[in-house]
Amino acid sequence: MAFSAKENANPTILSASDLPSHRQRRKVNEDSSKQHGIRELLMGRPSYAIDPFYLSDYSDTDSDDSAVEPIDEEEIYDLIAPILDPEHPLSLESLGVVKLQDVHLLSPPDPTNPAALSRVLVELTPTVSHCSLATIIGLCVRVRLDQALPPSYRVEVKIKKGTHNSSEDVNKQLADKERVAAALENANLMSILRNMMKPCLET
Repeated sequence: MAFSAKENANPTILSASDLPSHRQRRKVNEDSSKQHGIRELLMGRPSYAIDPFYLSDYSDTDSDDSAVEPIDEEEIYDLIAPILDPEHPLSLESLGVVKLQDVHLLSPPDPTNPAALSRVLVELTPTVSHCSLATIIGLCVRVRLDQALPPSYRVEVKIKKGTHNSSEDVNKQLADKERVAAALENANLMSILRNMMKPCLET
């Protein structure tokens, strides 16, 4: 899949002062995490295998589960903020495609129940209302979160209402698990997703 003329040759780029300040990322097994990341994601590793919050990464810490800080919206945002736009060498964060206030997390009423699910909703704001790459961007965000979050999290990615001419159609594609699975079998598409997610290994 090749891109020709850019749909938005001069996108609006947010200044650093407009971006939410990131909390200090966990440093536990940092080198090991960088060796996994996208390479293992695309080599068939199971979900949560590259999860920076997965308990197996805390082998040197207290085994008491209460000592593990719950995942919140900011940490979810940090997972997807570095993803690159497929047209520009700029992050989705700097283009305003992903915003902290558009990351929603609904935790289960009883977190001690192992069968309880947490639900994540991420709303995306395309740089232009006719963006034909909105589906690819949404797919990349969904893949990133599906692979990085524990299996007790259910991820939904949508185009924010009123920001895209075909948001309803794009949202249907992103919500269709069979279509998503089929898309991930496309070698050209996977090459694009690899490039988009490379910066996630460096954060």
